[in-house]
Formats: sequence, structure tokens, C-alpha cells
Amino acid sequence: MSYINKGDRPTRAGFGEGLLEAGRKNPDIYAIGADITSSVGANLFAGEFPERFISLGIAEQNCAGVAAGLALMNKIPVFTTYAVFSAIRAADQIRISICYNNLHALIGGAHAGISVGPDGATHQALEDVAVMRSLPHMTVLSPCDATQANLLTQKALLELNGPVYIRFGREAVPDFTSPDDYTEIGKAQIMREGNDLTIIATGHMVWEALQSAELLAQKGIEAKVINIHTIKPIDKEAILQAAAETGLLFTVEEHQITGGLGGAVAEVVAEQGGARVHRIGIPDSFGESGTPDELLEKFNLKAHRFSPIIESEYHEFLRAGRK
Repeated sequence: MSYINKGDRPTRAGFGEGLLEAGRKNPDIYAIGADITSSVGANLFAGEFPERFISLGIAEQNCAGVAAGLALMNKIPVFTTYAVFSAIRAADQIRISICYNNLHALIGGAHAGISVGPDGATHQALEDVAVMRSLPHMTVLSPCDATQANLLTQKALLELNGPVYIRFGREAVPDFTSPDDYTEIGKAQIMREGNDLTIIATGHMVWEALQSAELLAQKGIEAKVINIHTIKPIDKEAILQAAAETGLLFTVEEHQITGGLGGAVAEVVAEQGGARVHRIGIPDSFGESGTPDELLEKFNLKAHRFSPIIESEYHEFLRAGRK
């Protein structure tokens, strides 16, 4: 299947639209704001359902506690703020108040990844997936574009039970999927077929992975591209099938290579498969201030930057007689 960019949109916009649609369908959904309602996309819900919107100011840990209280009253709370604050600052409250009780609450991690840009290292969530996926009962979602963010937000609120973390970004990125695409939580999406190697990506990096596959095809290398929009529970079957078919897997993520998508894929392969895994992401460092493009270039997260890495590793793989 060929994917075409319908126009750049931020994934936070898809989250806000999905929250509003879910709120229209279920009157038990409540949203909790932390003083940045418009910035994280929750203003649509707050505008239409002011009686179900609670603004608590810059008090992220308190937001998590209130979310737990609402869930115990059979409401479905949505607590969202910058991912560094929702997933990391409030991690203790999420762990004990929400996860320990296995409560149905949606935690939104906005402005995630390196491409939040000039806000700098303090506001660039590069460890949130590692923290959230380590918590018992937690589902971890990472949509690839605004359309998928909308779909996954609605599914998380209307179809799941238990705690859910959804990660999304600030900057406008290609919106290339369709609302009609088959999207099931826990199931990977095969975005492109190929039998030489596999690129497994998540979030904004899925589009870059597709562009990388096109660049590699020009060199005679056919790459399979997989979108892992659900990092936990991860689709082991899809990963192991790709491992068996190509033997060489590359993970690409806007996150630390430790504990994120790459770590999750490596765990699956180490336990059940026999492929080589090469992780592409943030190499155990903090981010910096800069434009999104400057930062993605610096950390080799643009297709034209990591494609040569993949090509080199692929040829080394062949020379070693692994394929």
C-alpha cells in the first residue's frame, strides 16, 4: 500500500478531536486540565462540556490523584499535560493510585519526543514510554499521525478497561492514514511489504520509516515497514514473523533507545526469535534546544539520515552470512 500525506497536522489535534468524539458518545467521560488545556488539545472537550471539565492548574500529581478518584466513582477520567509531567512527574501517583487499582483512566502525554524543539531538554519527554510500559496493567499507545491519534483515543476510552497512556506530539507532521484503515489496539500495522529487512517504527517516525524504505528501494533493498502504535501490549506475532522473514530488524523511535520501542522489540526477539535488532533513537542523552528539524537531523531521526545506517548494517549482515 502507498501512503500519501494529506497535509501536515499535529497529533495533539487528533487527540483533542478523539476526546471530543468519545465525550459525545459517553457522558461519563471527564477531562482534567493542568493549565495548558489548549496546548494539549483538550480545549475542544472543555468548550463543549464545561460541566465535565476540571481545571486543577499546574498540579500534575494532584491531577493523577483526582483522576483516580473519578475512576473509583465509575467515571472515565482523562488527564493530559506535557508528557514529562504526566508520565514522569506524576509517575508515583499513576503507579499507586491508578495502576495498583487497575482503574480505567486515560493519561495523555503531549509534546512527547525530541521534536518539541526550542522548549529544550526539560520539556522533551524521551523516557516516558520506558516508565509507562513498566507499570503493571498499563496500555501504552503511540499513534503515527493525527488521524490515528483520533481513532486510538476513542478506542482507549470506549473499548478498553484499565489504565492507558497515549503519547503524542506538538508539531505538525504528515497525516497519511485513513479513518478506514484497520486499527486495533495491540495489533501492529504492516505499512509496506519487503523481504530484505524490517523497519519497525512508532509515532512520528512511521512516516520517516516509509520515506526511508523508498530511499532504500532505490539502492535495491526492499524494506518491510511496521507501525507499532501499541507498544504495550506489543504485537509479538508480527515481530516474530518479520524476524523469521527478514532476520534483520531496525527500530526507529523519538525516544531513548533504552526501554522504549527498541527495548520492547529486543525483548520479544531475545525470548522467542532469532533475528538481529538494531535500535535507532536517542542514544542515552538529553535533548537540546533547536527547531524540530534541527534536532531530528542531529539525532539521525530523519529518513535521509538513518537510511545510510540501515544500508550499511544490511550489507554487513549479508557479509556475515546471516541471510
